Amino acid sequence: MEKRVVFGHKTLPYLLLLPQLIITVVFFFLPAGQAMWQSMRLEDPFGLSSQFVGLDNFMDLFSQQAYLDSFRVTAVFSILVAGIGLGVSLVLAVMADRVIRGSGLYKTLLIWPYAVAPAVVGVLWLFLFSPSVGILAVALRKSGVDWNPRLDGNQAMVLVIVAAVWKQVSYNFLFFLAGLQSIPRSLIEAAAIDGASPARRFWTIVFPLLSPTTFFLLVVNIIYAFFDTFAVIDTTTQGGPGTATSILVYKVYSDGFRGLDLGSSAAQSVVLMFIVVALTVVQFRYVDRKVQY
Repeated sequence: MEKRVVFGHKTLPYLLLLPQLIITVVFFFLPAGQAMWQSMRLEDPFGLSSQFVGLDNFMDLFSQQAYLDSFRVTAVFSILVAGIGLGVSLVLAVMADRVIRGSGLYKTLLIWPYAVAPAVVGVLWLFLFSPSVGILAVALRKSGVDWNPRLDGNQAMVLVIVAAVWKQVSYNFLFFLAGLQSIPRSLIEAAAIDGASPARRFWTIVFPLLSPTTFFLLVVNIIYAFFDTFAVIDTTTQGGPGTATSILVYKVYSDGFRGLDLGSSAAQSVVLMFIVVALTVVQFRYVDRKVQY
């Protein structure tokens, strides 16, 4: 017999959901509505007057080459951060899942970076790659690489990608390790008895069983690359040199708080919101079909 919990009070479920609903409305729906309303207005920098302009802010955005370039920068940045982050984390999780001496210390050291604030991560890697005193920059210069992310846009992109990946590796590692430890050892042992090589066992048994975890982390990492890397970019390159590392979320801040173009900044935030929603829908509709639950 299946046992089900029945609420005798009709309003009790709604009362239990009320705190979460209030948080969702206050911190998501209201700011989103305010951004959409502000995106259709032209405001002076001091907020003393505003004028309704409809979709003019959006039309002006897509006529700017700098804004269109930020799409390319964001696409490259998000794909590399998500791809490299997931790949490195999976390799580390597979290594940690093996029975080796000192595995507890190894796992603890890999988890630590997640506790570091994004701004601190940016400062840390900026110091390591500083052209004048950075340890890694000096090593690169000795090996023949003319390293200077302040002048080279590609090197600046490498810097922010390395910092962003390092920050997210611990989060991905935890989920991959938990997924690996939940796979029945009997399946892997049976494949080994049948003569399957370690690589074949991984790609035919382990990785397919990790597909739910991988799909979840793919969605999380895309959102992380779009939003949570703002502090990393702000403390390392500030979107430069030029606009080489100015992703969409940083351009929203740059135009709104530095350029004081509040209408354009709000329009950019609305566009960014729809892009992330669209990417999430596509991932759940198409990528999710290949996930084996």
